[in-house]
Amino acid sequence: MQTTAYSELFPLFNTASPETLEWFESIAVEHEYPTDRAIIMEDAWGNAVYFIVSGWVKVRHLRGENDVTLAILGRGDFFGEMAILDESPRSTDIVAMSNVRLLTISAQRFIQTLFKDPQLHHRMLQLIVRRLRQSNVRLQNRYQPPAVNLVNTLVGLADNYGEITEKGTEIYNISYQDLADITDISVEDTTKIMEKLESKGWIKVDPEQQTMRLMNIKQLTQLVRRGSS
Repeated sequence: MQTTAYSELFPLFNTASPETLEWFESIAVEHEYPTDRAIIMEDAWGNAVYFIVSGWVKVRHLRGENDVTLAILGRGDFFGEMAILDESPRSTDIVAMSNVRLLTISAQRFIQTLFKDPQLHHRMLQLIVRRLRQSNVRLQNRYQPPAVNLVNTLVGLADNYGEITEKGTEIYNISYQDLADITDISVEDTTKIMEKLESKGWIKVDPEQQTMRLMNIKQLTQLVRRGSS
């Protein structure tokens, strides 16, 4: 992967200097994980930061005997930085939802990279704050109707990670259980809403390709706004 491709693929490197991009290219290591493989485990000590080249992963937390999906990440995002920055064990599992290609950089070298490039440091803080804001919005939306919450979740995933095609915006075909977890609604409500969205032609699911296509983002966004008002 050429250095210019890093800044185009990863928002974290949008403002990174050419020297930082060259340094990253020289130290990053590529890994591949199959579907359902655990990439990092809860309570393990952080030793690397991971950058998603392709595929989808879920952030999972164990609650007693059950696991709950907290977030879903896709192409261009990164994870594993928190355990490195505060030097503590990891607080969640990360599991591959599909075949995943990742680039990793060791904890020590990641910290060195931040010190080398203040712009990169600032950019990372911006992205972490954005995640916190998204978490706050998610908490606030718990009091919205379930359909509004779910559509808002789908639109957010499409905006962040979707692939724009002539027929709509494609994301991974996320299970109803995972959608219910990250949207804070029941699986029953999730199933009913998804079936209604598909019957109206607003989404189209392709189980063979494991894709979900949002046919009209603007229409779905308007649905969210009407339901929130």
